[in-house]
Amino acid sequence: MLRSDTWIVGDDETAIEHRVALRSSGLEVDGEGGRPVIGIANSASELNPCNLPLRDLLPALREGVRSAGGVPVEFPVISLGEDLMKPSAMLYRNLLAIEIEEMLRSHPLDGILLLANCDKTVPGALMGAASADLPALVVTGGARPPASFRGRRIGTGTDLWRLWDERRAHLLDDDAWHEAEDALACGLGACNTMGTASTMAVLAEILGFVLPGTGTIPAGDDRAPLAGQAAGRRIVEMVRTGVRPSAVCDAASLRNALRVLNAIGGSTNAVIHLAAIAGRLGLAFELDDVDRLGRQIPLLVDVEPSGKGLVQDFDAAGGVPTLVRSLGGLLEEASLLADGRSIGDLAGVAPEPNGVVRAVSDPLSSGGAFRVVRGSLAPDGAVVKSSAASPELLHHRGRAVVFHGYEDMRRRVEDRALDVDETSVLVLRGCGPVGTPGMPEWGMIPLPSKLLEKGVRDMVRITDARMSGTSFGTVFLHVAPEAAVGGPLALVEDGDLVEVDADGGRIDLLVDEVELERRRAAWRRPVPVHLRGWPALYQAHVTQAPQGCDLDFLEAPSPEHRRFVEPVVGRS
Repeated sequence: MLRSDTWIVGDDETAIEHRVALRSSGLEVDGEGGRPVIGIANSASELNPCNLPLRDLLPALREGVRSAGGVPVEFPVISLGEDLMKPSAMLYRNLLAIEIEEMLRSHPLDGILLLANCDKTVPGALMGAASADLPALVVTGGARPPASFRGRRIGTGTDLWRLWDERRAHLLDDDAWHEAEDALACGLGACNTMGTASTMAVLAEILGFVLPGTGTIPAGDDRAPLAGQAAGRRIVEMVRTGVRPSAVCDAASLRNALRVLNAIGGSTNAVIHLAAIAGRLGLAFELDDVDRLGRQIPLLVDVEPSGKGLVQDFDAAGGVPTLVRSLGGLLEEASLLADGRSIGDLAGVAPEPNGVVRAVSDPLSSGGAFRVVRGSLAPDGAVVKSSAASPELLHHRGRAVVFHGYEDMRRRVEDRALDVDETSVLVLRGCGPVGTPGMPEWGMIPLPSKLLEKGVRDMVRITDARMSGTSFGTVFLHVAPEAAVGGPLALVEDGDLVEVDADGGRIDLLVDEVELERRRAAWRRPVPVHLRGWPALYQAHVTQAPQGCDLDFLEAPSPEHRRFVEPVVGRS
């Protein structure tokens, strides 16, 4: 018996009320039941240009569901757009996950198609689907078209940050800056570099939530409706055969996702999202695995910011299937994908490496794209994207220049009197999950303008914040515990010596323990910024970065302790 039949089948007043409600919305249901009701969670919004391409896929999704004998029913969910949501869409990722789980819990739905695209929408959808554990597929909207600026192709995010540095160094005049703005308004879709959106689309394929080969289809591509139809048909089949996230996304899938994350030089944000997804599934996630597993994986995808191409080039080269073939035996081949095949099955029929997807014998670099560091400054760990860093800075010692929050940082980096040189270590604190709250993407601290004018283009930066997946530089992120909960980052003062050694896995504050103890005794926990509403709940319950920044009461301690309590279906 289908889950939806609990609502629909019967001759009492409650079943009739349910059927009338569904028929009033134009849905084809009757008292016999037997037709899977498939939710279409639509996150398209005019406040989020990244997700707007999703609205054009609705007819294809409906057609796919109906052709397989299902009943499609669309409903809206929060649209998390990183461009406009302040302080960060990350503050609302967990709220989206709750919304999806509760919509599934409380309605007559047998399976779900999750329409997602921008940074936090995909992981939020995956977290909600993992907790509900009903058949689920994610349909992405693709990357926006490339921009063209002064005769060269540029990508969103990565090239904006580079142009901004040129602007601050007085190398880009007003006309050029306005021209760049016009160029970057290049259309709808997610960032076309390997930012968080594209990274999570790729990883969702590996985790078994996106049909293989469809996660990187660009926005507006003619293949997108066909992929939508295929997803509609497949979700009905998954309902009929009982394929749930817990049966597809397991510990091996998560390990493969970490390997692929390194192979694509993906977003550091994905480390937090994978930890949160693992927590919803009751699976163990160790931060050190990001580094340990990655050291066996070559960087194979030549896409910004770790490479030179764009996501459109990755898709043209065959996308995830080609990458899977290139990685070959470096992945656990028994892991299942969204169409029922295994990683090994896909590798056997995928195109050979070409274009921006390199062969293992010809990588961009070896030894992984990330390093995890621990030490007196980050006892619970921090992450650096080594593939987008300056190699000579990955082992460095320098004097700390401390910024106390975003506004202080943005003001003082323009101050020509700032006591800083190219050997300094820029420290930004108070921007973690609790501190802001929401852990914004402020970690790629702008270099002091007086150093930019001298030609400096990278410095060591350390923070409890995140950075955009489109960002680059030698930035040690996600320092845990964060400063707002009393982590050692709260104790750093201007002039302190700080040492980082990415390959050695160390990040240390070189201050003697007696002095640190004096500072600890004087430290006071910041007064909460929010006293009501979602931000107050978030601050009270959010976990630290290595645990995924989820809310503590939403984590599952083990697969056996995952609970999705079905409602009692009766009179409302």
